[in-house]
Amino acid sequence: MRAALACVVGAIVLLGAAGPAAPPAYPTAFITVDELKALVDGGATVAIIDVRTRSEFDELHISNARSIPLRSLPERSREISKAQPVVLY
Repeated sequence: MRAALACVVGAIVLLGAAGPAAPPAYPTAFITVDELKALVDGGATVAIIDVRTRSEFDELHISNARSIPLRSLPERSREISKAQPVVLY
């Protein structure tokens, strides 16, 4: 019992001392739907990634968007170009 209590207290101390997560090392911005539409209508080349499930994507999606469900994003991240802005929705 004492050993279990010591482990729990030790875990609480270690987790409590951990600092907040660092911000991403890459530029991050949030845009509205209207801002995205203005970019696309203006001819900007933007990679639009739909992170919803495949069935949701099949039901309705933004024109020229690619389906990469959120759960598979880490494994498929190499498929996303770094040469242009990327919009995830």
